[in-house]
Amino acid sequence: MHVMQYEITLPADYDMEIIRRRVATKGHLLDDFPGLGLKAYLIRERADGSPANQYAPLYLWADPAGMNSFLLGPGFQGLAADFGRPVVQHWAGLAHEEGPAAGRTPLSAVRRRLPIPDTPDLPGLMDEAAAETRRLAGVEGVVCADLAFDPRHWELLHFTLWDSTSPQAVGDRFQVLRVSQPHRDELPSGAGAL
Repeated sequence: MHVMQYEITLPADYDMEIIRRRVATKGHLLDDFPGLGLKAYLIRERADGSPANQYAPLYLWADPAGMNSFLLGPGFQGLAADFGRPVVQHWAGLAHEEGPAAGRTPLSAVRRRLPIPDTPDLPGLMDEAAAETRRLAGVEGVVCADLAFDPRHWELLHFTLWDSTSPQAVGDRFQVLRVSQPHRDELPSGAGAL
């Protein structure tokens, strides 16, 4: 599994209805995209207390060829033409866990970044992080929880999708406008990459 996100930061007075309309009219185009496990169309708004207006979709790729096809294809090129080419963050996916609300539509997402300390027991630390992902996935209201690893910045990232607009979680909060999940059932269950 590969995890990917880009953040398009918009002006403070940007009309976020433009993003909502874009997602409403174009979001369905990824509903059958090859290799895409799940795409959550995420936004943050200053009006809701966010530090910035942002469009920041999250992708869980079941197949890296799908990720490459998307990044090199017309959909991403159209986004780059409209907003400029964003920096695309991507991470090795370490764990994917379905939660008690797996059958519900997610309404919010939380991203939590954790620095990885310089430790000789890196495998043990990763096992602990995977256990935390399982714990998160067991919380009522969780649609799914994912763990990703960034060896460039030595960070762990927890991404959690929730079926409520006010999740009981710490981290960067996003509103979910829509979800495309053509190959969600192909995402490795549990800590498949450890």
